[in-house]
Amino acid sequence: MKIVLADDHAIVRSGFSMILNFQSDMEVVGTAADGIEAYTMVAKYRPDILIMDLSMPPGESGLIATGKIKEDHPDTKILILTMHDDEEYLFHILKNGASGYVLKNAPDEELLLAIRTIHGGGTYIHPKMATSLVREFIKKDTTSQSEDPYEILSKRELEILPLVAKGYGNKEVAEKLFISVKTVEANKAKIMEKLNLRSRPELVQYALKKKMLDF
Repeated sequence: MKIVLADDHAIVRSGFSMILNFQSDMEVVGTAADGIEAYTMVAKYRPDILIMDLSMPPGESGLIATGKIKEDHPDTKILILTMHDDEEYLFHILKNGASGYVLKNAPDEELLLAIRTIHGGGTYIHPKMATSLVREFIKKDTTSQSEDPYEILSKRELEILPLVAKGYGNKEVAEKLFISVKTVEANKAKIMEKLNLRSRPELVQYALKKKMLDF
């Protein structure tokens, strides 16, 4: 199976590549240092699997990158590397199109098992988190979507929100996302309205709660 590996640390990419290339059924065909490069590598190599660390710069969150890649390249299965093990975070990872996740401190054997599981059409979830995930899905299913404003933000708004929360100005956000300053301003206003926020500190607090600043 062809694999693209995305992590912002070169030593991690090198170490994982050695482990995966040592397997008779795996080949790392490309590596990336951030979400933008990951998208480019997937478009270029059309891999079977993308292994992606969520904690990568620049500003675009790993959740957003996962959604974009899955939307444009649905045949590529995405396995997320993450330090987070809470059920709400896991729920959003899977909702955005990932086929599974592995904690970054997991042993090599678990990573290989996860890769082979999702390549075979399955979903890999650590057994200890399976029960929590079921509870989270049940909770989301029984709660009206309108009760969680996060669910009604557009993709563009989800791109802009973490950048604004990190302190980037309108011009900087526009340059990072290749959009106009007016578009940034309009979307910021929509975000504040949808989330019922009145100030930037409230927006930052919201982004922290949703773990949008950890990537």
